[in-house]
Amino acid sequence: MRHAGPETFEELDGLLVELRKLPGLTERKTGIFYRRSRAFLHFHSDPTGPYADVRLSDDDDFVRFRVRTTTDRQRLLRQVRSEIRS
Repeated sequence: MRHAGPETFEELDGLLVELRKLPGLTERKTGIFYRRSRAFLHFHSDPTGPYADVRLSDDDDFVRFRVRTTTDRQRLLRQVRSEIRS
C-alpha cells in the first residue's frame, strides 16, 4: 500500500476540508496531520480504495480505517473527533 497522491487527495477533498477544521490538528503536508508534535493521521492509496492511518490513544501504532464511502469517512471523523476530545 503506497502513500496517497494527488488523485486520492482530490477524491478525499471533502474529508480533508473537515479534518482541517478540527482544533489541535496541523497539516504539515497535504493529507498528513500532526497532533501536538507527533504524526497523527495520513492516507494511503490501494486498489480497494483509500485508507487513513490514525494514531489512537498515544499508541505508537496506527489504526487503519477504510475511507472509500461517505459512511467510512463519517466514521473516521467521529473517531478523530473523539480522540481529540480525550
